[in-house]
Amino acid sequence: MKDKYRSLCRIEASIPVFSQDWWLDIVCGSNKWDVLLVEENGRIQAALPFYTPHPKVVSMPPYTQTMGPWFAPETSDTKYTTLLGQRQMLCKTFTDGLKKYPSFLQNFNYQVTDWLPFYWQGYKQTTRYTYLLRDIHHPEGLWANMRPNIRRNITKAKEKFKINIERGVPEDEFLSVYSLTFKRQDRQPPHVDTLKKLITQCRERKQGDIWGGYDTEGKLHAVAFIVWQGSVAYYLAGGGDPALRESGAHSLVLWEGIKDVSVHTTLFDFEGSMIQGVERFFREFGAVQTPFFTISKNERSLLYKIRTKLGI
Repeated sequence: MKDKYRSLCRIEASIPVFSQDWWLDIVCGSNKWDVLLVEENGRIQAALPFYTPHPKVVSMPPYTQTMGPWFAPETSDTKYTTLLGQRQMLCKTFTDGLKKYPSFLQNFNYQVTDWLPFYWQGYKQTTRYTYLLRDIHHPEGLWANMRPNIRRNITKAKEKFKINIERGVPEDEFLSVYSLTFKRQDRQPPHVDTLKKLITQCRERKQGDIWGGYDTEGKLHAVAFIVWQGSVAYYLAGGGDPALRESGAHSLVLWEGIKDVSVHTTLFDFEGSMIQGVERFFREFGAVQTPFFTISKNERSLLYKIRTKLGI
């Protein structure tokens, strides 16, 4: 099935970047992801890729906001009731195929608004949130919708601190700033090797890059790694140097990055956060709160939790 899915990924632009085969090869490992397909008359009607870090366990890979079912695009004249019924039947096929995995956890893309087929099979749902900026090719509208403090930070970074935004920041410089947030919490940044591979591959595919804000002395204040595809761009990773936070460079870096990627797409996804301070920062850009579902079944075993913590 994976070979069929790889072929589908090469021709189907509507498959989200987080569910593309090349992305899954990096974040999961080529041998630790699989896919369920539903075919009819030789055409793939739906797909559910999933990550299996351990046998009989489905979970979310790092640096991957959402996965969940993908459905083949329907014609514009398809009735809503017909579409809903068809997709519920397709999801029933998926829940049947997942019975061999007693532990399941996935974040579904926010476009998946009906999780009833999973509820009917004993799955649970938790609502999470991301923040979306639409019509990013109209920067004047985005600027008007921002909270005044974000506009002030952007202006301060440019005029007072003379922050210059550069695209194509070297990977090692990006990681040095990115790691500072975790260092303050006495932690190491997670899955650095995976992040490095994503940066390399996204740049080679011309689907991602790193923006950074430098002052006149060459100090890097803030960074943002942004990934995009035809329909949406994602703020995948980034942050600022806590010692240089006063400059407001993080706001400026994101603002310039958003304007740059508007040539590729019209939608920007901040990827959200359930952390109060981060949520507020994204919201104040004028982004719209958008719910998505975390679907789960069965608690992970104590053994799995121990193995995950130890990285084995």
